[in-house]
Amino acid sequence: MTRFAVCVVLVALAACGGNNRNQTPLSKEPVSVRGWIEDVEGAVHSRTPEMETARRTELFQATSVWIENAPYASGGVAENGSFIFLDVPPGNTTIGFNAPGAEQAQLVMRSIPGNADVFVPGLILKKNGAAVVRPRDLKVRVPAQVSKATPSGRMAIIAGLHVPIVNTPLAEFVDRHDYPRPPGFRAVATYK
Repeated sequence: MTRFAVCVVLVALAACGGNNRNQTPLSKEPVSVRGWIEDVEGAVHSRTPEMETARRTELFQATSVWIENAPYASGGVAENGSFIFLDVPPGNTTIGFNAPGAEQAQLVMRSIPGNADVFVPGLILKKNGAAVVRPRDLKVRVPAQVSKATPSGRMAIIAGLHVPIVNTPLAEFVDRHDYPRPPGFRAVATYK
C-alpha cells in the first residue's frame, strides 16, 4: 500500500511540475511595434468613400493577430486599421495577421534591438506575406542619451527592407504606447 501511495504522489508531482524550458520568457528589453494596415492586396474597393470606409472598418474588425514566441505580448488592431503591440521580443520575430483575403499574412522583422520602437505605416497584407506602402516612413527608434535623433550605423530588416536604427532622445518616446492615426481615415457613424 505504501509503494502505491508513493507512486501516486510521484505521478501527481510529475504532472503538476510542468516544463518551463520550452516557454519564451518575458524580455527585459521589450520592443513596441506600431503602425497601420493600409489594405489587403487585391481588395475590391467600394465606389463611394462612405462604403469604402465601411468595407475597411469591417476588414480591420475581422483581423486577428499572433506574435511568434511572444506569449506575453499585448495589443491589437483598431477599427481604423492602426495597430500596436507591446512586449514583443527583440531580435528576430514575426507578427502574423489573419484578415479576410490575406490569411496568414506575416510581417517579418529581423535584427530588432532591445527597447526599440518600430513604426510600420501603410502595411499591405498579402497571403503569407506583407508589404509596406511607404518604405521611407519605416522607423526603428532606440532610446538613447542624445540631444537629437542620430543614426546608430546599424540596420534592421522589416518586411525585407533595410531600415536604419536611430538613437533617439527619450523625450521623443511619448507616443510609444499610443495607437497611431492613419491619414485620411474617417470613422463611420453607427447607431445601436
